[in-house]
Amino acid sequence: MELLTHVFVVLHLLGLAAIVGSAVFVARGVPTPALVWGARAQILTGLLLVGLNEAGDDPVNHTKVAVKLLVALGVAACAEIAAGRERRGEGNPNLVHAAGGLAVLNTLVAVLWT
Repeated sequence: MELLTHVFVVLHLLGLAAIVGSAVFVARGVPTPALVWGARAQILTGLLLVGLNEAGDDPVNHTKVAVKLLVALGVAACAEIAAGRERRGEGNPNLVHAAGGLAVLNTLVAVLWT
């Protein structure tokens, strides 16, 4: 079970890297498939990690999980809307930057909320 948790943590971090890397360093305001898939991966792996922690002996702070889920849904919404607008030729770099900023905020919540 511990190995499975570590695998999902790695996948969760890779999702974060895809979001922040796409939003800040690679695309410069243009949504990329990595941004969208990273946001989706963050939600999925985050929920799986909560489930694994619930199944184990680790206590889960449900308030923190709820805040992180809401922020992650905001990241995914910004990424999906930005990608949809880009396909229609109505690109908006602000949504991409918002997705990256929210991902950083979610990281701060994860690390600093004790």
